[in-house]
Amino acid sequence: MPVFNQSRSRVIQILFGVVFIIIAAQLVNLQVFSKKYKLQAENNAIYRKVIYPDRGIIFDRKKRSLLENSIMFDLVVTPSEARGIDTLALCNLLEIDTAEYKKRMRDIIFKNTSVRPSVFEPLLSQELYARLSENIYKFPGFELSERSVRSYPLHIGANFLGYTAEVNPAFLAKHKDEGYEMGDYTGMTGLERTYEKVLMGQRGIKRYIKDNRSRIQGSYENGLFDTAAIAGKNLYLSLDAQLQALGEKLMTNKVGSIVAIDPKTGGILCMVSAPSYDPNYLTGSERSKHFNKLYKDPRLPLLNRAIYTTYSPGSTFKTVVGIIGLSEGVINERFSVVCNGAFWGCGNGRPKCLDKGTFNLTTAIAHSDNTYFATVYKRILDQQRYGGADSALKVFNTYAYTFGLGHKLGIDLPGEQPGNLPISSYYRKIFGKNWNSCNVISNAIGQGEVSTTVLQLANVMATIANKGWYYTPHMVDSIEGNEFDDLLARFKEKHLTDREIPDSVYDAVQNGMQGVMEYGTGAAAQVPGIVVCGKTGTVQNFYHGVAQKDHAFFGAFAPRNNPKIAIAVLCENAGFGAQSAAPIASLMIEQYLKDSIPEPDRKQKVEDIAKLNLIPARMRAEMNRLDSIKMKKEEEEQNRQNIQEQILDSTSAETSMDTQAIVEPTQNSQSPHELPNTHSKSWMANLITTEHKKKKTIYINA
Repeated sequence: MPVFNQSRSRVIQILFGVVFIIIAAQLVNLQVFSKKYKLQAENNAIYRKVIYPDRGIIFDRKKRSLLENSIMFDLVVTPSEARGIDTLALCNLLEIDTAEYKKRMRDIIFKNTSVRPSVFEPLLSQELYARLSENIYKFPGFELSERSVRSYPLHIGANFLGYTAEVNPAFLAKHKDEGYEMGDYTGMTGLERTYEKVLMGQRGIKRYIKDNRSRIQGSYENGLFDTAAIAGKNLYLSLDAQLQALGEKLMTNKVGSIVAIDPKTGGILCMVSAPSYDPNYLTGSERSKHFNKLYKDPRLPLLNRAIYTTYSPGSTFKTVVGIIGLSEGVINERFSVVCNGAFWGCGNGRPKCLDKGTFNLTTAIAHSDNTYFATVYKRILDQQRYGGADSALKVFNTYAYTFGLGHKLGIDLPGEQPGNLPISSYYRKIFGKNWNSCNVISNAIGQGEVSTTVLQLANVMATIANKGWYYTPHMVDSIEGNEFDDLLARFKEKHLTDREIPDSVYDAVQNGMQGVMEYGTGAAAQVPGIVVCGKTGTVQNFYHGVAQKDHAFFGAFAPRNNPKIAIAVLCENAGFGAQSAAPIASLMIEQYLKDSIPEPDRKQKVEDIAKLNLIPARMRAEMNRLDSIKMKKEEEEQNRQNIQEQILDSTSAETSMDTQAIVEPTQNSQSPHELPNTHSKSWMANLITTEHKKKKTIYINA
């Protein structure tokens, strides 16, 4: 053999050898090492059923359950086993079309493969479950799977409890190492999200052997590899359910928030965000429909205004300005200011003040005098020992920061916002490096660039009540067992205000706050038999540059000598704080401290406030616009249905006349034996269908 041919033969032998090795290696990989095909092979013989545990229950301070678990069913499919079924029959049961069926199947296979069970229709209604349970045997590959879902017996707390929903691919990608699978539910917002790992428990798995027709033959290996579901742990809140229910009632037809705190522990006694909604609204088979409706509501009911929305605190901020002024020594309790209608310390007559006269600290707080606190704030920033407004503002902010302002407090709810304490670099950009106190004088009365959450304002009230300390506000007081105690450790740490402010400073400010309720701006909101320290606030605000009606603020604590509740109330665009926010806080304080509202006139006040509609005008206008669009669509749909009914009625009438003419021929008609068979159902159906189509065509062309 020529050398050339020998060389070519060797190359061919090598190529065949390499191909053989590659094929052999791939066969070994597929049969021994490949998890993908091993899983598919196992799924052909073994059915893996997920057992979902009960989520933990959430209780209030008196062990009343705020939410419970109830049983619903999902329709689950394994696509590889659902081939050849009567798709049309199943679609009729589910009230969907075949295009929707195919789309769901494609999505399921893409997300979870064709050999693993996936939820095809979640949280079936009772009617749909009944229909499916009678017919499920007709649809191999489909089964009804039991699931524990949330129910809310007291119908309160939607904004802080949160809701659960099925995980999606984005969630799975973000939490890929946490054991979630398609079809699992997880906490999406509120306490359900924060304490997901506590509440979720552990899924159980049962494995069954299947025959070649996918019929269950029994437990796999006698249950040796099964795992039991473990229920989630229960949460015990500091919240008072009765107080929460009253707060939600009082905030009916209003936009705003209420936060009440136990000053001694930092535990949240109530957290109302208005408007709210029944948390049962986001459970069950119509959850998506309801969520979409809430999402489009111009009042934004899904927003937790207690922690997510920030506002200028208005005159409630004057308590902090007074404390810092006394601590810095720029004023004392006897220092007084004359107000003749405006503050003239900056030469422009701003800010204005409602009450004219001479005020010291106590009466300035009681009557909320703007001139007094503008004078105090200017003195703080103009102190020569700090060398300028830049350094003096840093000192002011240091004090305010330790009251919990300008940063997140760390409550155990997602979405908390930090608020804002403006810093000197911000003002240098606007006014230049030589900016001064007069450039920012509006901060003195809680306007300007200062902003807080309602939670932060309630915490300021708790700090003043405690005379210089607070615990981080929190919803959860304890968790069942001791496995998760470390999650609550940070709520046991006491936070102190800056520079050890003496009790005498707090006493002076508390005197003024007591004056607010006894003879000042909040006198109309006194609580019978209880000494309350409070502060009203009226806040200017703008929407897209257009001035709106003032926000109404009120902060308070009670009783003065043994504070058990600190509270903040905000009603958006509701006018003076004394007119709307203060009366709400008054009733809330009475309910908590007396465990009821016993007096008939006070009970009537609850009903009167609950009926009071303070929805902001711009929101009402948008609601009316959406309602008009909805009504127009409903009217168009009704007209369309009426026209269809008229067409059907006229078709039926003409068909009846035509039939009568055929059955009872005139002298010019054909003889009876020449007529079509009028007793034939198919003939009559064709006649009606033809006439219906004819009329429909005429209507469309017209």
